[in-house]
Amino acid sequence: ALLATVDTDASGACLRFWQPLEYAVVLGRSNRPETEINLDACAAQRIPILRRASGGGTVLIGPGCLCYSLVLPLTDGHRSLGISRVTRQLMSRTAAGIQVVLPGVEVNGTSDLTVNGLKFSGNAQRWLRKSFIHHGTLLLDFDLALLERCLRHPTREPEYRQSRPHCNFVTNVNLAPIELKHCFSEVWNGIAAECSAAIRDEATRIAVSRYGSAEWNFSQR
Repeated sequence: ALLATVDTDASGACLRFWQPLEYAVVLGRSNRPETEINLDACAAQRIPILRRASGGGTVLIGPGCLCYSLVLPLTDGHRSLGISRVTRQLMSRTAAGIQVVLPGVEVNGTSDLTVNGLKFSGNAQRWLRKSFIHHGTLLLDFDLALLERCLRHPTREPEYRQSRPHCNFVTNVNLAPIELKHCFSEVWNGIAAECSAAIRDEATRIAVSRYGSAEWNFSQR
């Protein structure tokens, strides 16, 4: 909903934070559930399987995660750079901001944030004609063991992972959400504001009409 808004009005650019209250597996747009997810484990624990509109890999979100969405106008400069270079620029800028509270943060792979070689943040993008969303998760106090039970080893992985299982590849950073929100807001010039009722209503509409449907979440892509 925010992405579509910025596509028609660049002044709507925003940084949004949210924290999941329940667990969910979220597939990247082109991921296949049967190859990325332990479907039986998710069913046994009643963990829903959803699909986002952006690319990237499959993730498990839930309590202990901080999620964010950065929605910006898409410029000719972005187009000339291409998705990979734009992603790198945005990740480097964000990492520099987080280093204030977490020294040693690095960008690894295409769009991961790591500390001591361990991943604590995965990110993805989607581009429209005049806007794009760059969004991701940050693991603060997450049940990492649940990753092993719910997610299979990814079919594609960054070179730096070196085939490590989830338990040896990811970490929590044990920061308060407010600390990271402040870092992001500082580096992206964010000003606190409430999401409009119109945006919330539109988000509800498209969740019901598309993103909450089995046809979308389990489609073969």
